[in-house]
Amino acid sequence: MPRSDIPIVLNSFSPISLFEMDEVKLMNRVEIKYVFSSGKLPVLLDLLSKSYHVLEIEEARDFLYHTTYLDTPDYLLFNLQVRGKLNRHKVRYRRYEASGLTFLEIKKKTNKNRTIKWRIENRLSGTFDNAASTFLKDYFPHNTSDLQPSLINRFSRITLVGKEFQERITLDSNLSFSSPDGKNIELPYLAVAEIKRGRHSGVSPIGSIMKEMGIQPNRFSKYSMGSSLIRKMPRTNTLKSNILLINKIENEFNEST
Repeated sequence: MPRSDIPIVLNSFSPISLFEMDEVKLMNRVEIKYVFSSGKLPVLLDLLSKSYHVLEIEEARDFLYHTTYLDTPDYLLFNLQVRGKLNRHKVRYRRYEASGLTFLEIKKKTNKNRTIKWRIENRLSGTFDNAASTFLKDYFPHNTSDLQPSLINRFSRITLVGKEFQERITLDSNLSFSSPDGKNIELPYLAVAEIKRGRHSGVSPIGSIMKEMGIQPNRFSKYSMGSSLIRKMPRTNTLKSNILLINKIENEFNEST
C-alpha cells in the first residue's frame, strides 16, 4: 500500500473534533514510542481504523507542526536527556499550523517515568514577555536567562483517539530539523508513533498491531536525535543505537520505493 493511499485510509476513520478530544488531554501520562519506516504508515493506519477515531479540523486530518526547542548555550537540557536523568525538562514553542496558535510548553519526565506537560498560549519572540517569564518561573527549575532557540523541527501529524481505551496516538512523518544558523536535515523515510495513556494497564489495539508488524517500542526524542544529527553533539549509547536504527530504516524505505 503506497504512501499516497494515506488520505484514502484516513477517510475510513470516524472523526473526532478538537473539542471532543479535550476530554483525553492526558497532560500527566505514560508515553510509549515507536520508530519505523514511513512506508508502513498506510498499512498501520488501515489496521487501526476500527479501534480509533481520527482528529478532524475543518475537514483536514493530517496537520503541520512547527517546533522551536530552547536550551542553554552549553546544551544543559540536551545533556540531561541523553544521560537519562529523570526529573528533567524540555522547553519549546510549538505552532499548530492549522489553527495558527503558538504555545510555550514545558515537558517534565518525572522520577516515576511519567511525562507531565504544561503550556500557555504565547508567541516566540526575542525575549520572554511577562506571561512567559511567570510561566517558566512556576514550572522550570533552571535559570531561564540563558534559554535560546536551539533546534527547529517540522513534521506532519495524524492524531488518533481510542474508542474504548483512554489513550491518544500521534503519528508523525515528514520530519525535518534545522539549526538557528541554517543547517538542515530531512528524514522523509522516518515515522514516529507515540502512545499517550493515563497509566500502564491493559493491552491497547496499537500495541498488539505493532507487535504483529514487528515494530518494537523505542526510546526516541526528536530533540536529542535532531540535535545529534544536525550538529556535533556527544553521542551516548542510546543515541548511537537510534542512529543505527535510523540508517536501517532509511535502507528499508529506499528498498521498498
